[in-house]
Amino acid sequence: MESTIIKSRDFNASFGSNHVVKNVNIDIPRNHVIAVMGPSGCGKTTYLRCINRMHELIPGATSSGEMKINDENIYDMHPIFVRLKIGMVFQRPNPFPNLSIYDNVIAGYKLNGIKLAKADRDRIVEHSLTRVALWNEVKDSLTKKGSFLSGGQQQRLCIARALAVEPEVLLMDEPCSALDPISTSKIEDLIFQLKEHYTIVIVTHNMQQAARVAEYTGFFLLGKLIEFDKTTKIFTNPSDKRTEDYITGRFG
Repeated sequence: MESTIIKSRDFNASFGSNHVVKNVNIDIPRNHVIAVMGPSGCGKTTYLRCINRMHELIPGATSSGEMKINDENIYDMHPIFVRLKIGMVFQRPNPFPNLSIYDNVIAGYKLNGIKLAKADRDRIVEHSLTRVALWNEVKDSLTKKGSFLSGGQQQRLCIARALAVEPEVLLMDEPCSALDPISTSKIEDLIFQLKEHYTIVIVTHNMQQAARVAEYTGFFLLGKLIEFDKTTKIFTNPSDKRTEDYITGRFG
């Protein structure tokens, strides 16, 4: 039996009167890649943002039900602590434009008031950039601004920034949608390598991408989790007709 890292029970999320995530029950297994897919507006990004409490930053946003990491209720923890354990990478690369590549990587420590010795900072920067296969490309340009990099490099820098604080879970909201095919391929290779150390939950519109990188896939429709299973089963023999209709292109 695989160990569960994130568990939600009867989880709901709303924006005012708009109920966008409805009674979601899911057990996310540790050290795997989990894809979350479904048509636009189905609640998948909102659910992802609830896992590290980004949802509540939006005025009028509410949630209910249970969301746990390692059997601890995420909503009983301090949000900063949650976001140190659960990193996030967004749809468009968003390095801090006024910070150097070096300072972008260690931004999580500075933002949370964690002081580090220079030797520790240097080690974290090199380790994090090496982990995302960016160190050799930027090691002579660490003082340049992050915006100096290409789109694909910027996205890898954002992943390095998320990994620098040593989270257990990495959330990715369509991390390749703004990238060209070569950069996308590099990010997918990276996701595959990172699962040895992290649990990765990736929202994607791209079914081929889900099939390539994820061992488990959840299908959302109209705010509900219709099906969650091994990716091979979801794509070859789904249990629910609605999943089959979405995968075969009948809607979405």
